[in-house]
Amino acid sequence: GGQIMPPVMGAAAFIMADFTGFAYVNIVKAAVIPAMLYYFAVGTMVHFEACKLGIKGVSKNQLPKMGVIFKEQGYLVIPLVIIIYMLIAQYTPMRAAFIGIVSAVIIALIASFIKKDGSFTFKTILDAMDSGARAAIGVACACACAGMIVGVVTLTGFGLRIAEVIVQVARGQLIPTLFLTMITSIILGMGLPTTAKYIVLATMAVPALTKLGVNLMSAHLFILYFGVVADVTPPVALAAYAGAGISGANSMKTGVQAFKLALGAFIIPYIFVLNPHLLMIDSISGTTISWIPFYQAIPNIISAIIGTIGLAAFVEGYFFDKTNIIERILLLAGALGLLVPGTITDLSGLAILIIIAIIQRNRKKVRGEA
Repeated sequence: GGQIMPPVMGAAAFIMADFTGFAYVNIVKAAVIPAMLYYFAVGTMVHFEACKLGIKGVSKNQLPKMGVIFKEQGYLVIPLVIIIYMLIAQYTPMRAAFIGIVSAVIIALIASFIKKDGSFTFKTILDAMDSGARAAIGVACACACAGMIVGVVTLTGFGLRIAEVIVQVARGQLIPTLFLTMITSIILGMGLPTTAKYIVLATMAVPALTKLGVNLMSAHLFILYFGVVADVTPPVALAAYAGAGISGANSMKTGVQAFKLALGAFIIPYIFVLNPHLLMIDSISGTTISWIPFYQAIPNIISAIIGTIGLAAFVEGYFFDKTNIIERILLLAGALGLLVPGTITDLSGLAILIIIAIIQRNRKKVRGEA
């Protein structure tokens, strides 16, 4: 989720700004609603799973107090705020990162002096530089290799050829082209860091979408989403396998569960390609974006939220009660109806979800559980 959530987006937002010519702030503005929908989808699935298994939440007195946390550690957010401000102010990513690092060191020194705990020393700075350099090696190597691939693809015209093949196989139809581009993005995105996979996909997969009139912002976000979900898509679900290694769980089962939870990320890109209003985009001319007012996007957002709830209920097999096979199929139909742009489909999908909700609530009342 962090790879698609503004403002950082796994550093892809900065590279996307270079690739597309769009201002960084415009990329963040377009990406924020789909990313929040994804998080909402994951949270809803977890909630339904907990309800199905009878798991209760932590009591209020056991929750950490936000005021205390911000008072003790809120200063840690300041460098991030500085970086975001500088990017919005049109500074280069390199300069923003440098100023962010300097500010982090200064703030840490001040905090250590105020707390008088000696937690931040010259050795701490050296250790941070060492760990940062080590962490950057893998990304740098991957990006260097990705750069070579991009160079070969660009100079030979291979990227455009791939786009032509995708469009030809899809017979020039948008939905099949989106599906084939999705598969291509997942395959090419397996095992690569976010920045590297975005560079490769922006060169090889985006042209297939732009050929069919998909706007540039939607096309780039589309391939980014599916490049990212490659990390939780079996059989090469590296992020899920890493989590399984930490928890000691079965790798493949963890991968399948991660795939289920990330299902929203497989649906949301189709929505904003078919309906750019979800990105709050009206039209794009060159690198100039014409935005719609937020209130015009509200109906699309509400429809997507309700559709996401239906999708989560379908995946988890629980809505207001455990679902049977017929209810589950209807939940999927209702969710897709709400997610596909169109007044008739929205109303039909909403009606289906309301009917299932009424049936399940009545069923629980009969059992005396409501």
